Amino acid sequence: MVDGERLPAMDFMRSEPMQLARIIIPVESAHRAISYLGELGLFQFKDLNMEKSPFQRTYATQIKRCGEMTRKLRYFTDQMHKAGISSSKFAYGSVITLDELEAKFGELEAELIEMNANSEKLQHAYNELLEYRLVLKKMGEVYSSAHKNATAQHTEQENRRIEGSIDSPLLLEQEMTTDSSKQVKLGYVSGLVPRDKSIAFERILFRATRGNVFLKQDSIKEPVIDPVSGQKVEKNVFIVFHSGERAKSKVLKICDAFGANRYPFTDDIGKQHHMITEVTGKLSELKTTIDVGQHHWVNVVQAISHQFEQWKTMVNKEKSIYHTLNMLSIDVTKKCLVAEGWCPIFATDEIQKTLMQAMTDSNSQIGAIFEILHSKESPPTYFCTNKFTSAFQEIVNAYGVAKYQEANPGVYTIVTFPFLFAVMFGDWGHGICLFLATLFLILREKAYSAQKLGDIMEMAFSGRYVIIMMSIFSIYTGLIYNEFFSVPFEFFGPSAYACRDSSCRDATTTGLIKVRNTYPFGVDPVWHGTRSELPFLNSLKMKMSILLGVAQMNLGIILSYFNARFFRNDIDIWYQFVPQMIFLNCLFGYLSLLIIVKWCTGSQADLYHVMIYMFLSPMDDLNDNQLFLGQKYFQLLLLFLALISVPWMLIPKPFLLKKQHEERHQGESYEPLGNLDDNLGPELTDGSHGRHEVFEFSEVVVHQLIHTIEFVLGSVSNTASYLRLWALRQLSSVFYEKVLLLAWGYDSVVIHVVGIIVFIFATVGVLLVMETLSAFLHALRLHWVEFQNKFYQGDGYNFYPFSFALIGNDEE
Repeated sequence: MVDGERLPAMDFMRSEPMQLARIIIPVESAHRAISYLGELGLFQFKDLNMEKSPFQRTYATQIKRCGEMTRKLRYFTDQMHKAGISSSKFAYGSVITLDELEAKFGELEAELIEMNANSEKLQHAYNELLEYRLVLKKMGEVYSSAHKNATAQHTEQENRRIEGSIDSPLLLEQEMTTDSSKQVKLGYVSGLVPRDKSIAFERILFRATRGNVFLKQDSIKEPVIDPVSGQKVEKNVFIVFHSGERAKSKVLKICDAFGANRYPFTDDIGKQHHMITEVTGKLSELKTTIDVGQHHWVNVVQAISHQFEQWKTMVNKEKSIYHTLNMLSIDVTKKCLVAEGWCPIFATDEIQKTLMQAMTDSNSQIGAIFEILHSKESPPTYFCTNKFTSAFQEIVNAYGVAKYQEANPGVYTIVTFPFLFAVMFGDWGHGICLFLATLFLILREKAYSAQKLGDIMEMAFSGRYVIIMMSIFSIYTGLIYNEFFSVPFEFFGPSAYACRDSSCRDATTTGLIKVRNTYPFGVDPVWHGTRSELPFLNSLKMKMSILLGVAQMNLGIILSYFNARFFRNDIDIWYQFVPQMIFLNCLFGYLSLLIIVKWCTGSQADLYHVMIYMFLSPMDDLNDNQLFLGQKYFQLLLLFLALISVPWMLIPKPFLLKKQHEERHQGESYEPLGNLDDNLGPELTDGSHGRHEVFEFSEVVVHQLIHTIEFVLGSVSNTASYLRLWALRQLSSVFYEKVLLLAWGYDSVVIHVVGIIVFIFATVGVLLVMETLSAFLHALRLHWVEFQNKFYQGDGYNFYPFSFALIGNDEE
C-alpha cells in the first residue's frame, strides 16, 4: 500500500497493531493537511457526518466544481480519441491552482465546441456541394444525351415530311403546325436518393401520381458522404418530370419522406457548365478552410494531451480531498475541523510530522492536535504486502478478511498452495511450459503494468508470482512422479529392477528382480507402462494425500492454539484445541502412523480392514493385519480418547462462557464517575457494543453443538477431500498413449504429423489450461474449507487509508 521505506520490519503472521486517533485541524490548514495525509497514505478517516446527505455537507460546492471539471476531462478524452492522440505520461505544464485550472478548462471546452460546430457546418456545406456537383454532372449528361436524341428525331421527321412517305403519321402535319404557346410545360425535381430506397421511391412516385411523372435514375459508382448523417451512403442521382403544382407538391413530400436531398438544376447547357465551375471553386475554398480548421483543432488537442495526465491527477486529488473534508465535523467555533480514524501505531510519528509540515506550509499560527482514543470497536486489518505476497494474501481475503490480529493463513499459503497444486498437476514438462510462460509476464511486468489488459490476461498477470511458484513446485513433484509429458526418464540413474527374462517385458512386474540400489529420487521408471503401474501409483498417491491432508489439518488446529494464546482465551485452548487435536490424531493421525509403519516394514496389512474394524469390532484380534506389538490395546486407548473428546468439546465451554460473562459484568453498575467521560466517546462511536451485553445461553449451546458436529463430521469429510490430490492427475498418460503412441504406430508421415499436432493442442488446451484451472480450484477449496476452517474466522475488514496512490483512474 505504501512505500517500503516508511514501513518498519513487520511480522506477516499478524496484522499491524492499529489505533483510533482524533485530529483537530485549523480550517486554514485543513486542505493542505488532508493533502499531505493523502500523500502519506496511512490514515483511514471515519465519516463523522453520516446523518447528512451529500448536498448538506460543507464542501458540497467544491465537489460539484470538481465533478464539472471531471466532465470536461471526459470531453477532452473523447476529443483525443477522435484525433487518435494518446495522453502523454510526462507533464509539461507548470503547477497551477484549481481556480486557474477551472478557468482554463472552460476556455478550452468553449474553443473546442466552437471549432467542432464550425467544422460540422463547413463539412455539411462541403458534402452538399459534392452532391450538387454530382447532380449537375449526371443530369448534364442525361440532358446532353436527350438533346442529341431529340435533334436526331426532329431531323428524321423533317426528312420524312419532305419525302411524303406513306409511313408518316397522319397527324404529323397537325403536330408540326401546333402553336408552341399551347404546349404543356413540364417541371422537374432533381437530387440524390439512397440506393437501397430507390425501388420503393420509384414505386411510391408512380402510385401517388398515378403514373403522371417520368423518373430517370443513374447510379453513382462510389459511395458519397451524406450531409445529414455524415456517413458514406450509396446513392442514385434522379430527376422527376411532372406536370402541375399538385404533382410537384406530391413529389417534394415523397422526396422528404425518403430522405432524398434535392438540388436545383437548369436545362440550359451553358448555365450548367457555369454552375459546375462555380461549385468546383466553392469546394476548393471550403476544402482549404476545413483543412486549416482541422489543423488548428489538432494542435489544440495535442496541447491538451501534453498536460492531460497532470490535470486529471490534480482534479482527482482535489475531489478526493474534498470528499475527505466532508467526512470531518466542524467544532462549535467553526474554526477547526475534527477528524477521527484508524492508523498503524508505527505511523504515529510520521503523521505528526506531516501535520506539522502542513501547518508550516500554510502559514497557520495554530498547529493540529493529534490524540489517541480508546474504543471497543474492532480495528481494521492491515497487512503490508509486496508484489510477491499480495497475490497470496488476496487468495485468503477472497474467503474473508482476517479478524484484527488473528493468525494470517497467507504466511503458509505462500508454500502450501503451490505445493498442493503441484501434487495434483505434477509433471515437470508441463511445469517448465508454465514456468516459461509466467517468466515472460514477470520480465515484462513494467510494460504490462501500464497497459489495460483483458479480463483473463489481467487475472493471469496479477497472479504471476503465484503461477510461477506453482510451476516450480510442479517441476519438483514431476521429478518425484518421474513424468515428463507422461514419459518416464532415467534422470537420476538406471532403474533398480531388470527383467529376469525377455518374457516379462511390457507384461507385468512379475519376473522383475532387483539388480541395483533403490532408485535415488522419485518413482522408479520401471513402473511406467506395466500392469502394476496403476495399483502402485494409486496406492502411493492416495496414502501420500492422506498424510499431507492430516498434516495440514493439524497445522490449522495448532494455529487455533496460537490464536487462543494470543487473545488470552484459555477456554478455547483447553476445551477446543486440546479435544480437537486428540480426536483428529486418534483417528486419522493413527491412520497416518499406520501408513508410515507399513511403508517402513513392508507389511501386507490391510489398512482399510484395520480402520473399519477398529470401530465395528474393537475387541477382535488383528491377526495378519497387526503392524506392531500391542496394536489392539493401543487402538482401544485411541478409540476411548476420541469418544471422550466429543463431550469434552461440547459440554464445558457454554457453562464456562456463562460464568465468565457473569464475573465480567458483576460490578459494572457501580463504575467510578472518573471513567464516564472516557467511556462516553467509544460508546457513541460504536453503538453496537453496549456495556451490558446480552448473553443468550441457549444460543451459545446451539452454536457449540453445531461447531462440535461440524468438526467431528468434517474430520472425516475433510480427510476424504484430500484424496482429490490423488484422483485428479489422470489425463496426461491418456493423451500420451491414445494419441501420440497410437499415431506413432503407423508408417505414414502424415499421421505422425497429425498425431503430434493433436498431442500439442491437447497438452496446451486441456492440460496446461483446463487442468491448471481445475488443480487451482481444488487447491483453493482445500485451503478455504479443509485448512482455514480449523482456526480462521475471517470476519474482519480491510484497512483502507486515504491515499492518492489508491485513487488510480477513478473518476467518480
